[in-house]
Amino acid sequence: KNTAKKASAKATAANSRAKRSGAADGDVKTTIAGLSESSTVAAIRTLQDRLVATLDLQLTLKHIHWNVVGMNFIAIHEMLDPQVDAVRLQSDELAERIATLGGEPHGTPGAITAGRTWPDYDISRAPTVQHLVALDKVYSGVIEDHRRAQQRLAELGTTFSQNVLAD
Repeated sequence: KNTAKKASAKATAANSRAKRSGAADGDVKTTIAGLSESSTVAAIRTLQDRLVATLDLQLTLKHIHWNVVGMNFIAIHEMLDPQVDAVRLQSDELAERIATLGGEPHGTPGAITAGRTWPDYDISRAPTVQHLVALDKVYSGVIEDHRRAQQRLAELGTTFSQNVLAD
């Protein structure tokens, strides 16, 4: 009985994760001709992961914007707002692509924290150089993950979704 309960709990947890990603098996209506349901579900999950990353990046950029101090802080402070705007546009494109594929984009704070697989940005009020070094690592991680997602989307035959991840 315990084994059956554990298996049932695992299945429930997996379905819950899939629903949070906007792509539980059997509840996606493919809207792109020629794309299988399994490819659609995988594409939605891939795009949802990237949506979580861009929403997290927006918040991280604003956090830095508010907490950068020291030499040249005003230049960094002003540099970050256009970056936030660009990432916000990409988030919107990702969410709209998820919806186009028949999924539900999830952008709530709970969805962001549940979907994150990386540590939180841990620098608070600090000098510009410290934030810039850390931000370089953040951007490198996001870009590397975007490129892997582009490859995954190509493997799934959803090349039309790759453009939302262009760097």
